Amino acid sequence: MSIKGITVLLVLIFFTCWSGSAQDIEFTGTAKPDVVIGETFTLTYTINAQGQQFKGPALNNFNLLSGPNTSTTSSIRSVNGRTSMSIIYTFVYLIQAVKEGTFEIPKASVTVDHKVYQSNSLTIKVVRNSGGGQLQNQPPVQNPYPPSGGSRQNPGSVQAGSNDVFLKAFISNASPLQGEGIVITYKIYTKVPIQQITINKISSFPGFWSQSLSKENEKFNQYNQTIDGQQYVVADIRKIALFPLKSGKLIVDPLEVECVAQIKRQSKQKTGDPFFDDFFNDPFFNNSMASVEKSLKSNPVIINVRPLPTNDKPSDFSGAVGVFSFKTELDKTRLNANEPLNLKCTVTGEGNIQLIDKMNVTFPPDFDSYDPKVTSDIKTTANGINGSQTFEYLVIPRKPGKFSIKPITFSYYDLTKKKYISLASPAYSIEVEKGNGEQSVVTYSGQTKEDIKYIGSDIHFIKNQPMQLHILGSLFFGSLPFYLLILIPLLLFILLVAYWKHQVARHSNAMLMRNKKATKVAKRRLKKAHDSLKANKEEEFYEDISQALWGYLSDKFSIPLAELSMDSVSEALINKNVREEIIDQFKSTLNNTEFARFAPGEKSMMMEKIYNEALNVISKNERELR
Repeated sequence: MSIKGITVLLVLIFFTCWSGSAQDIEFTGTAKPDVVIGETFTLTYTINAQGQQFKGPALNNFNLLSGPNTSTTSSIRSVNGRTSMSIIYTFVYLIQAVKEGTFEIPKASVTVDHKVYQSNSLTIKVVRNSGGGQLQNQPPVQNPYPPSGGSRQNPGSVQAGSNDVFLKAFISNASPLQGEGIVITYKIYTKVPIQQITINKISSFPGFWSQSLSKENEKFNQYNQTIDGQQYVVADIRKIALFPLKSGKLIVDPLEVECVAQIKRQSKQKTGDPFFDDFFNDPFFNNSMASVEKSLKSNPVIINVRPLPTNDKPSDFSGAVGVFSFKTELDKTRLNANEPLNLKCTVTGEGNIQLIDKMNVTFPPDFDSYDPKVTSDIKTTANGINGSQTFEYLVIPRKPGKFSIKPITFSYYDLTKKKYISLASPAYSIEVEKGNGEQSVVTYSGQTKEDIKYIGSDIHFIKNQPMQLHILGSLFFGSLPFYLLILIPLLLFILLVAYWKHQVARHSNAMLMRNKKATKVAKRRLKKAHDSLKANKEEEFYEDISQALWGYLSDKFSIPLAELSMDSVSEALINKNVREEIIDQFKSTLNNTEFARFAPGEKSMMMEKIYNEALNVISKNERELR
């Protein structure tokens, strides 16, 4: 340490001891008297003497985010050429209100010269936020260290400038094609140390399918960047993959966050005494820090989504955009009647793979087919989403013979080649032999061949009937029962043919079948979501809930997933004469699902609430449509 530094330290100790003995000791606690649930605020204790063994209060009804953080502040007074100095020691907590009510914060204590001093107790009233559950925007704290008893003057500026910390959103492609994946990145720029980054309002993504690329509790990627000659530390705090579901101008609302910035106090006081002016402007002395709450808001992002080209568009194209490969696999080509057969169709690649929800498969009419089992293996990276979707079909041939499954086609728009690509599987020839009679009846209760049960049938005992006697001379031929026995089978045959034609037409109408099976598919997806809820698998839960809600709407109203939006859903429900109350509840459930997916808070409670809302709104909608 230099001679100047030693001199400064000795003078500081002298004035500290002198001021502590020359004035009454005041130990005061301050905080906002009224806050809302979720609001972050400071609890501050100040003492005008050098204190030791500080013991803070018990904060049982609040979340402790930081503290106690200690700092010192000085003030100088010069009257008639006589200069005096006082030093304030400050202990700061950063806390958050978590529940409604009126709570008392007990007294804190500190020891000065072997004597214990107690602060005043504080009463904090916590109320509900009238703004719909979002945290209110809090202005930056201008000075969280208020003077104690008027003993300080001009403690220095602790306000963070608008260029010290700011938030900005970047989009990887502002003019994508419909269905093309893009990445929006939120970056925070700072020239001062920051902590406790809290998201107050997440961006909404109307017209997009969204998927978070940021992992839970992942450490921020930080690096340095120079802007207009100023050095900033930059951190990527959030990355979202977006897949536009419709073309046109789409707007992503700003992200709103709060953080706590550590700002160095600046003291530029003039006393008229050259020694003290030089003393208090020395860097050794001005090293105290202040915590400043800062509300940040990113810029809105405008995205102009271009429609996909219509030239050479395949008839079976269902909205897949990216770079994909396609393969199929049949587990056997020779089997007995009533035995199960498995067909797997797998799409692998990078793009909007999660929006691929069906395959164009046509089975022979003598085959019983069931809804496919869909297995997703999705991986998220900083650059986007890739993985695979597997559709496993289980079919059962009912009659012997030779059958064929036509080539299965999968069409998508290739972003690298900038054209539509159609991939096809080979045709499969299947030889079905007659069964041995023990497999005459087959029941199906699941989605895999292990769930199929074979029920044999025994030979019934012959039941002896009493002998029927007839009067001699009466003939059965030409009687009324004779003609009835001829006509009844004929009528039954005609009815059977009509019913068979009706069933063929019904099964050929894919749109009608999707409508009929919409509720069944939604219930299966909700059951899968409930299993994820029990296992506390957050990412899988929200993915299953989204697929249940959007898939139900797509199947029920025959709207392709690529064309689904809040507007198309509202229009479809209105056309079905669904009450406005149910429509608003459906839209609210969809919005709440997206918000809860990324919002902070108690995840298990939010997941339980979202599951109940989804189950309730689908049930109400089914009752409306009956």
